[in-house]
Amino acid sequence: MKHFFLASILAGALALPATAADYAIMAPAAPGGGWDQTARTMQTAFQQEKIAGNVQVMNVPGAGGTIGIAQFASQQKGNPGALLVGGYVMVGAILTNKSPVTLKDVTPIARLTGEYEAIVVPASSDIRTIGDLVAKLKANPGAVSWGGGSAGGTDHILVGLLAKAAGVDPTKINYIAFSGGGEALAAILGSQVTAGVSSYGEFESQIKAGTLRLLAVSSDKKIEGADAPTLKESGFDVVVQNWRMVAAAPGLSEEQKKAVTADIEKLAKSKTWQDNLKTKGWTDTYLAGPAFEEQLAKDVSATEAILKDIGLVK
Repeated sequence: MKHFFLASILAGALALPATAADYAIMAPAAPGGGWDQTARTMQTAFQQEKIAGNVQVMNVPGAGGTIGIAQFASQQKGNPGALLVGGYVMVGAILTNKSPVTLKDVTPIARLTGEYEAIVVPASSDIRTIGDLVAKLKANPGAVSWGGGSAGGTDHILVGLLAKAAGVDPTKINYIAFSGGGEALAAILGSQVTAGVSSYGEFESQIKAGTLRLLAVSSDKKIEGADAPTLKESGFDVVVQNWRMVAAAPGLSEEQKKAVTADIEKLAKSKTWQDNLKTKGWTDTYLAGPAFEEQLAKDVSATEAILKDIGLVK
């Protein structure tokens, strides 16, 4: 009986899954923006799907994520439980801020999502269409202020490309950078800027509530549920997609990197994550391994060329 009891305990122990990892996810921006939303959605999916045990999210805002990535790279070396959310915005910010710490100083794991940009004005604005906004931009570029995320990020790049497509010197745009989506939204709603630029999902609830007017989206074709033309349909040959990624700490062993990558793959394929993608209007652009590393290198090179073209990087 005693042997049977011990054997039963042993069999039960072997049947249990390995203890789920604990993770601390850094969102290198203020609360309310896309990186913060991504980190907190990851936290929810990790825990609901029991992929991880304890999952914490911390915000380290400033300079398009370059403050956060520098802190992450220096403090988390060799820590397999540390994750960093980043993306296209960070690529541009690293270049424009001449950051000594780059994505080469962390361990990129996977691209997670993609999202197109939206151009909005407050509902009280006299600007009714993207054509109205561009007309004002052509008349006096400096008089049109644009509120968006960090300098050199996706929002800034979109404004520069739109100005160029409209025949306006992109170095003359009046772009006001905010460190978090919440701050930018408050400025746009308060008419402190002429127009706002961000990922469509960050504006969607205000657009549907009628407090913001959607003028155009940066997709190659219309976004389902968004009552606005694309920039291409409006006569401006501009398509921009923001993407977000997750990185691990530097100095991980191959085994640690494989374990983190496996957890991220489980997360990306989980029902909780997929349901959240639909709710938030995020596109699943999951890409990992060497294919992601190769794509990331191409994106860094292309972003540098764009930023030079619009005068943000010399």
